[in-house]
Amino acid sequence: MKQSAGLVLYRFRADAVEVLLGHMGGPLWARKDAGGWTIPKGEVEPGEDEHAAALREFAEELGVPAPAGAAPDLDLGTVRQRAGKLVAAWAREADLDVTTITSNTFALEWPPRSGRMQEFPELDRAGWFALARARGLVVAGQVPLLDRLEELLAREPARSTTTEG
Repeated sequence: MKQSAGLVLYRFRADAVEVLLGHMGGPLWARKDAGGWTIPKGEVEPGEDEHAAALREFAEELGVPAPAGAAPDLDLGTVRQRAGKLVAAWAREADLDVTTITSNTFALEWPPRSGRMQEFPELDRAGWFALARARGLVVAGQVPLLDRLEELLAREPARSTTTEG
């Protein structure tokens, strides 16, 4: 059974909590929006701590280390995706300029049966989305992670949305 780990960045806006999602790269996902987004995640190496793997994979998939969090990371638990892969995830309150990302790549024979290997980014872009919109974009097996994040944040004391300048 494959085990993955990921990190969900979240930030507070006046009208919503936003999460950072990455759009899966490669020709199979190029024209797919709904269900074509994911939290930054990847496989846990044998003997590797899952949280450490989540941070490593975030850096590999986005090309930048995870920014420091405003509070300790929230454990979102583990979900099983449709193909059976288990994904453990954490959430971190932090901001990131998505225009700075550069994902690692993977090789794929494309077009199929052409004998020609091409390199594609694991994530071809990233974006910030309000939780309600993110639920409609992320792969179905990861929706419970967003639900858990929302539940955990609802238990926190109310946050101020004013800023001093």
